[in-house]
Amino acid sequence: MRVAAIADNPTLIGMSRGHLAAVRAWLVVVAVLVIAMVVVGGATRLTESGLSITEWQPIKGTIPPLSAAEWAAEFEKYKQIPQYVKLNLGMSLEEFKFIYWWEWSHRLLGRLIGIVFAVPFLIFWLRGWLTPRLTVKLVGLLALGGSQGLLGWWMVKSGLADRTEVSEYRLAMHLTLACLILTAIVWVASSLKDERANGSVPATARAIAYLLVPLILVQIFMGGLVAGLRAGMAYNTWPLMDGHFIPALNNLYIMAPTWVNHFENALTVQFQHRMVAYLIVALALLQAWLAMRGGNGPARGLALLVAAVALGQAAIGIITLVLVVPLWAGILHQLGGVLLLTAATVHAQRLVAGPAPQLPARA
Repeated sequence: MRVAAIADNPTLIGMSRGHLAAVRAWLVVVAVLVIAMVVVGGATRLTESGLSITEWQPIKGTIPPLSAAEWAAEFEKYKQIPQYVKLNLGMSLEEFKFIYWWEWSHRLLGRLIGIVFAVPFLIFWLRGWLTPRLTVKLVGLLALGGSQGLLGWWMVKSGLADRTEVSEYRLAMHLTLACLILTAIVWVASSLKDERANGSVPATARAIAYLLVPLILVQIFMGGLVAGLRAGMAYNTWPLMDGHFIPALNNLYIMAPTWVNHFENALTVQFQHRMVAYLIVALALLQAWLAMRGGNGPARGLALLVAAVALGQAAIGIITLVLVVPLWAGILHQLGGVLLLTAATVHAQRLVAGPAPQLPARA
């Protein structure tokens, strides 16, 4: 039997504590899977595995090659694309299997996320556990997930014709949409808590919390460009780039038209990725300092968590750069990015929600 939920949150009115907990737990599981998806996607990129499967078969593609003949057929398809001809000519079947399993795992995880989201959503909806507003939000999340699959294939197609890698634009879009979906899931899941980050928070700290989420998403997009251009393989010193903290303008804007440097010039792309990282760390530290001075309770704790994760992510980024992007560091850096985004999203949502009364235990 339903009970009255938080009076000032129309999304939750009519949901019981038990239903809230079940839906929130489900969304947390989906969020964890999306984080895993982003990490596996990063590994797929770092191992140059993304073009190993040259067809998009949503149903049939679930089953990998099971015989020598099927493996040979898949390998033959890969031999027809420029990446094999120009970069991997003479690759053995065992080497092909290594990159194939990375891409297959990435796609399988995407299908699993779709099932884990869609099936419980349908069950909750049919049982009447969801309010109309929450249902609309969840349908929107489902639509975003479907569009991510289409965008992923559009990205792969860019590397099958006349390139040896996917378009950096499409790669950055694919990564950013995945993180946008994660942000939306975490936001909705956090909004289902019947306890919020109570306590006073300085206005400046609150504004920074709201700013950090879109800023981190922008930084993730820039990270996608860095990955797509392999910009992390060059200028592997810190804090200077080729002997300068700020590279010469004629090198930063060597391409024409000028705007294209921000997306296709490896020097510019890496430089702006560094600068935004510094900005994020500075804002996170400032927010934590302000929260320590004027905040209290969970709000202060979350601000400190965001600052700690931001510092850790910056350190991992520096290590990744200096070591010229080893696989383990690249994967850890991608994981750090989504964990920072998750922490910042939870913090911002709790501040938007503000103080809230407790739900009754039972109807």
